[in-house]
Amino acid sequence: MTIKPTIAVLGPGGVGGLLAALLSRSGHRVICLARENTAESLRKDGIQVRSHQFGEFTAPVEADTELREPVAACLVAVKRTALDAALSRVPAETLDNALLVPFLNGVEHPATLRARYDSAQVAPAAIRVESTRVSADPVVIEQGSPFVEVDLASATAPRDRLDALAAALTASGVTTRVTGDETATLWTKLAFLAPFALLTTRYAAPLDVVLERHRTELEALVAETAAVGRACGAPTDAERLLARYDAFLPGTKSSMQRDAEEGRPLELDAIGGALLRAAEARGVAVPVATRVVEELRAAGY
Repeated sequence: MTIKPTIAVLGPGGVGGLLAALLSRSGHRVICLARENTAESLRKDGIQVRSHQFGEFTAPVEADTELREPVAACLVAVKRTALDAALSRVPAETLDNALLVPFLNGVEHPATLRARYDSAQVAPAAIRVESTRVSADPVVIEQGSPFVEVDLASATAPRDRLDALAAALTASGVTTRVTGDETATLWTKLAFLAPFALLTTRYAAPLDVVLERHRTELEALVAETAAVGRACGAPTDAERLLARYDAFLPGTKSSMQRDAEEGRPLELDAIGGALLRAAEARGVAVPVATRVVEELRAAGY
């Protein structure tokens, strides 16, 4: 019998918890890295998943507050606002040559990770899923989307290692592909996410309400983000992005909007700030994005 590689997950929230549970269910040894109270809950009760796609199941996982042994890969699934503190749980000397895979929003975090770890280990990923941790003790994950899709890319990591991780994720039920362009992968996600996150948070309304009441503003913002993406070298297409919004179910909220509702720190700088910095660096005018980000900052976010 083939022994499947051990995988660590830093941040067992909505995304990390779902991936950890699916990998565990498919036979991988999974080590979740979290705060002590969360780690204790995970050791005791595992991860409970409620999913339209995968059904209801409980997956056993190991848990610790710090990575203490070599693993094949470490999936980083914390918010950008928590990244610097969370990385203290992953010492570079313990990580050794494991693949480090950030599932973070924005486009600037790979540079942060490459400054701290060997650049050949860093393999950014973009994930499409609606998944939320609705309870911390026990850890309960609810997946609302009928899909989990991952694009994996790296300008620095060996292709065979990306292929091996993609195969493991696919075998666990996650539709995964390895793309050949890290910039395109990250910017395709940000060009979609930024208008969705910024406007649902600005108007404290789900996506269908934004589409109905603020569609002209959304279309302008999508055009701006797509233009910045193209200036950065990504094939971002405004019409295709808009078509994706129309396919979402009524009541869909962005994670930024949910964070605002719960009083948690927002990834405003990682999403909106990164967009504005990239636009300025490449001379792309983004008046709508600038105004919306300024309005959110003025509101205290």
